[in-house]
Amino acid sequence: MTNSIAELENCGAILVTGSNTTETHPVISTRIKRGVLFNGTKLIVVDPRKIDLVRYTEKYGGIWLQPKNGTDVAWLNGLMNVILREKMHDEDFIKNRTEDFEAFRKVIETYTPEKVEKISGIPKEQLIQAARIFGKAETASIVYAMGITQHITGTDNVKSVANLAMLTGNVGRESTGVNPLRGQNNVQGACDMGGLPNVFSGYQNVTDPAAREKFEKAWNAKLHDKPGLTVVEMMHGALEGKVKALYIMGENPMVSDPNLTHVKEALEKLDFLVVQDLFLTETAQLADVVLPAASFAEMQGTFTNTERRVLWVEKALEVPGQARPDWEIIQMVSQRMGYPMAYRSVKDVVTEINALTPSYAGITWDRLLNGERLQWPCPNPQHPGTKYLHREKFSRGLGKFFALEYIPPAELPDSKYPFMLSTGRTLYHYHTGSRTRRTQALPEYVPGPYMEMNAGDMDRMKIEPEELVKVSSRRGAIEIKATPSERVVVGSVFIPFHFAEAAANMLTNEALDPISKIPELKVAACRIEKR
Repeated sequence: MTNSIAELENCGAILVTGSNTTETHPVISTRIKRGVLFNGTKLIVVDPRKIDLVRYTEKYGGIWLQPKNGTDVAWLNGLMNVILREKMHDEDFIKNRTEDFEAFRKVIETYTPEKVEKISGIPKEQLIQAARIFGKAETASIVYAMGITQHITGTDNVKSVANLAMLTGNVGRESTGVNPLRGQNNVQGACDMGGLPNVFSGYQNVTDPAAREKFEKAWNAKLHDKPGLTVVEMMHGALEGKVKALYIMGENPMVSDPNLTHVKEALEKLDFLVVQDLFLTETAQLADVVLPAASFAEMQGTFTNTERRVLWVEKALEVPGQARPDWEIIQMVSQRMGYPMAYRSVKDVVTEINALTPSYAGITWDRLLNGERLQWPCPNPQHPGTKYLHREKFSRGLGKFFALEYIPPAELPDSKYPFMLSTGRTLYHYHTGSRTRRTQALPEYVPGPYMEMNAGDMDRMKIEPEELVKVSSRRGAIEIKATPSERVVVGSVFIPFHFAEAAANMLTNEALDPISKIPELKVAACRIEKR
């Protein structure tokens, strides 16, 4: 997030898109709702599905836009078309803080509300109303999640969001910004620490000779100068025989990855598979070696949350049996493979992070133990941390406008697969359910898989509520209960992906965004049949 969670309570307007916030980020949704209920925030929700936040729109001066899946660049361009045409853009910000505006303008001027209505299905009057709410607000924030990124145009979607923020000058000020909500509790921290195939910690690129030299000196090792593979690319590599072994830590791709038939074939073709996890997950069941890891409550360390805040976690329980904290397991494996990794404690790891990662340089062991909850960038031990980013300038200098055209999803419904499938989460389960489904209380609320289907479609197909149906895509098929729901429109269905016994990701498409290499999990064509 460019800004902080608490700032959401004081925004003039908030645009939420691609985020079922109340179910996937319930604490953050409380801030949004408080802004609407107590501070006059106008809420714009843009989602094909009628999520809970829709209740906080029209009654309080906001609006819900219901686009077709996969049309985000089109409707965002449409909002910006109205903002430009009605002169609600921030001319000073554009002039002083950005570049490439004229090329951007030429494309935006072609995305009239009438054109956008044909592409997205959003009535032009509603698009204009939403643009006026956002464009006239003194402070406006954009909140999004994986409903924006998990498309073949995910990178374009994010660039379009950034275009909107810059166009209206809603960057570098309190209660504004571009605010992605991360999917799991330490996704931000893992990325910050180099858990990506193209960077070292602090987003220092592996292709940068100076960065590589710094890490080679610190680690006394020769490092590659070429980016590695992303998750889906690894699976393709395994099937092609180019990837011979995988070490999977804290991830369950046999439920979370797209096209699970393909994933299973890939993992079974490997020469060697290691899984490091808390439980014998669906992925761990395929492993040659399973390394038992400690849970968050059984070790010291930090999580970095979605607002860039580094949070200290203290050990509450003893580690059971042969389980060990992740860093100890990695160190033991490293030592047995011939590299003498020699951290004596978590403090040693934190100290190395301070030395090698400029944005974390001031988030020291002493400050963590003293209870400081600092947000990066924090470049030195005297720095107070950074509440919001880009106050005076962007990291690249000037903010760059991108002139983006709408590109349809990789797969759309047709006569053979006439329904549009989208996937997501529920309030009561977390990711692949490897923990939440082992609890006693949570499965009492949602015990197993289900599919939301419009009641009109169910009546037309003579499907009874909770009846088992067969759902097929070009990649696989599952049997699942059909539950009538007003949340989805005619011709669309929604399936939570938590449940391995009727895994939504048997059906989803592994087509990739060409830049981020994220798969198109949010759009797939499917067929529904009575058993």
